[in-house]
Amino acid sequence: MGLALVLLLAAAVAVRAQAGEGAPALPSPATQDTVAPLIVEGEASGDVFGLGRSVEIRGHVEHGAISFGGDVIVAGRVEGDVATIGGSVIQREGSYIGGDVMVIGGAYEQGQSERGRNPASTTIMIAGYEQELREMMRDPSSLLKPRFSLFYVGMRVLAILFWFIVSLALTAATPGAVSRAAARLQLTNLRVAIIGFLGSVVVAFGIPLSLRVLPTMVSVLVVITAVLFLTVAYLFGRVVIHAATGRWLQRLILAEGRHSESVALLLGAAFWALVLSLPYVWPLVVAGLLVTSLGLALTARYRVGWKRTQNV
Repeated sequence: MGLALVLLLAAAVAVRAQAGEGAPALPSPATQDTVAPLIVEGEASGDVFGLGRSVEIRGHVEHGAISFGGDVIVAGRVEGDVATIGGSVIQREGSYIGGDVMVIGGAYEQGQSERGRNPASTTIMIAGYEQELREMMRDPSSLLKPRFSLFYVGMRVLAILFWFIVSLALTAATPGAVSRAAARLQLTNLRVAIIGFLGSVVVAFGIPLSLRVLPTMVSVLVVITAVLFLTVAYLFGRVVIHAATGRWLQRLILAEGRHSESVALLLGAAFWALVLSLPYVWPLVVAGLLVTSLGLALTARYRVGWKRTQNV
């Protein structure tokens, strides 16, 4: 428990230091945008898309306008919907929007006077992380290469602490199930992986199919059950993988007789947190962890020696 407090203190210091560095107010993304906007003048018969830049409507757009990673500035007339991800929708004086306004990351700026809107239209706005979404839309590869900073290090330490506590709690609650699953993972890892992969395929195709074929109430129940099962399976599988990895690391770096279950769980959580921090590799690692966790959950009813019993 003392080690957990040390990890929590280190994470808090890192996060606080990052918050102190970012204290000065940043200018609005609309004012510091260095990419030239897409300016639409005159008549536009179709939809207007801005990929990685802002869109400024000065003329007449017969359909809608959307920007991925920029603002949508309406100074003319848009008959359809206006949407942006990683930006804001800014409606100027004398302009008109006939459809809905959807903003993810930024805000819908209407000014003080009432703007022209269709009375039947709606506004959907999810504010927060505008600059991060803007950068992600403009450079999708940034998802695969994390930026190392004090904040990032603090979040990694918090992730290690979280999974360490979850592993301790689950191991204390069901020590037999975790031990049997860890042994099963070492003895029949290929079979666990194959079963997990087949289960992932069934879930990936079964949920959309159920939404299309089954009645609404039944399909909603199926989706909720699948989400709960995947969540529990991933938690259980991660703990088992942490235990198995930690025991393997203990055999490599520690002498015999100095092995501890708590140290093994901490080593396993730290190892996989570091692996999940690797650029470009972490999506494959997440997929592998999910498939393996699903395989462990689907084979949980078998004993450790089930393969030997079959051979006999």
